[in-house]
Amino acid sequence: MAGTRKLGRTSDQRRAMLRAMVTYLLENGKIETTVTRAKEVRSVAEKMITIGKNSSLHAKRQVYAYVTKEAVAKKLFDEIAPQYSERNGGYTRITKIGPRRGDAAEMAIIELV
Repeated sequence: MAGTRKLGRTSDQRRAMLRAMVTYLLENGKIETTVTRAKEVRSVAEKMITIGKNSSLHAKRQVYAYVTKEAVAKKLFDEIAPQYSERNGGYTRITKIGPRRGDAAEMAIIELV
């Protein structure tokens, strides 16, 4: 699944948060979040795109089991994955944008390349 960062949450909360963030990233192409969360989302999102490049039934079931919206999973197979067919990884970019005003957490934008 993801790396080893706990992100201050229990495992089920962390899994649900990552699923939601990956779905939102694939839906909109861009997320503004903290750097540590962005690094975790990058890991999972790149795995989903790699799985999406193979359009077998098994791959579709794996993606549908993780992505929370059916329309986003369909978009992954129909639009996103074919864009990266010639690319071996590196589907996302993380850009640091400075500290958050409230608690000075380092913020970043993660986007699809």
